[in-house]
Amino acid sequence: MKNMKRKRYIPAMLGSALLLFAAGCHVLDVEPKGSYTTGNYWRNQNDALDGITGIYEVLLQEDYTGFNEFVFDNCSDDQVRGGDHDYDQVIEEFTYDASTYSVRVGWRWKYEEISRANNALIYIPNISDIDPEIKNRCLGEAHFLRAYAYWRLMLIYGEVPIIREEHVLSGDYNQPKAGLDTVRQYIEQDLLAAADLLPETYASGDKGRVSKGAAWGLLCKLYMYWEKLDKAIEYGTKVTTNANYALATNYVDNFNAATGNNSEMLFAVQSENGWGYTDFVTYHAPRAWGGWSFFFPVKNLVDEYETGDARKDVSIMKQGDQIDIGTEVVTYDPGLSSTGFHYRKFCRWLSNGGLDYSMKTPLLRSADIYLLVAEAKIRTSGPGAGDAEINAVRKRAGLPDLTGANFAALMHERRMELAGENERHQDLMRWDKVKLVDITTYYNKPKLSYNGTQVAVGGAPRTFIRPKHYYFPIPQQEIDKSKGVLVQNPNY
Repeated sequence: MKNMKRKRYIPAMLGSALLLFAAGCHVLDVEPKGSYTTGNYWRNQNDALDGITGIYEVLLQEDYTGFNEFVFDNCSDDQVRGGDHDYDQVIEEFTYDASTYSVRVGWRWKYEEISRANNALIYIPNISDIDPEIKNRCLGEAHFLRAYAYWRLMLIYGEVPIIREEHVLSGDYNQPKAGLDTVRQYIEQDLLAAADLLPETYASGDKGRVSKGAAWGLLCKLYMYWEKLDKAIEYGTKVTTNANYALATNYVDNFNAATGNNSEMLFAVQSENGWGYTDFVTYHAPRAWGGWSFFFPVKNLVDEYETGDARKDVSIMKQGDQIDIGTEVVTYDPGLSSTGFHYRKFCRWLSNGGLDYSMKTPLLRSADIYLLVAEAKIRTSGPGAGDAEINAVRKRAGLPDLTGANFAALMHERRMELAGENERHQDLMRWDKVKLVDITTYYNKPKLSYNGTQVAVGGAPRTFIRPKHYYFPIPQQEIDKSKGVLVQNPNY
């Protein structure tokens, strides 16, 4: 690709050096060019481009969006844990604490993403040897990627420290938690700046970079969680009415390597076979066929698909399905999973065998935004107000239009469209907070396998405690390192 091929060592935090990978399409040379600090870096356009690439690189981490972020949806009623991590068990059972591995490991990488973005936002404005459009784009990408890291921190932990540029310059990183509204305002500020600076779309060589649509889409999600429904409609509509962010022609296009960077994919983890490795595919594929089998859909999710819904066969591996694993076509057997199912949408194999790591991990799709706009319209104007957006998503799935779709129809559509994409638990919690649902009625039921029996591992009913379980605890190791500046979340 044109502007994301160059690789070198550059500063992430002041004085440190990290190897970068190309966050876009094709990745070439990965040759160390030397050791850099902020004193001899950020000199020209090449440095700026590589510095931004380094922010995207964080997304590949196994303890971030490579795997660990998706563990939190084991709390939902859609799936059970697989694998051999006992610390995933306590996440699923709501018995975790501030020292649980899955709770604490992602904190580091989100703040690493913030650190790299802060450096870009401090030093790129001072670069003169750079095309003005490239300069604006780089700054927009940094604003968006910083906002995304804070977005994930906020969803998981609630109130978190905000590390601003001035803190980097002064070296004063030990900051207390900011209130929820302050964190939301900071994310909003970054996303509005990103939307102003980013282009609407990219040429083929730069596909995979974030665009205005990504900023608008994440603003829509932010406003939904903030209960600013009119603002969610305003910014979500900028996505749903823009041809640059149209739904992909086929649902499966979002999950194939060759078509993953389509108009619908607002933000995804970029990886390529041989370069930019991510564990995401490995964690989803069956062990018998090269994967690690860590996420299993349950019967209740699979049964909710309507007859004729094209998303079912794309999303779910089930008994009797023929699966092309490159070297042969094999038949799926329910014995491959504790529930009798796998997420098919996240499993791809190369034609000569082995897992295909070029599949893009979806983090934000236009379909999500269509359904958020529909939800906001239904909640502000009543049943039927979101029909256009819901039916656009249903039409792509091969389903008939709805008339007068209510909130229950909206819930169904989000569950089917976004299955396995780390949205269900967060959706249920935000709806519970405003009393649209009673989350305990979903979580106090057993999770069932394909034959209707309770799943042996992870299938027991769980107890969700309000408000404690709306957020996870701040990692104890971070509280300890802060020497009392950080205060634990309530009830932990």
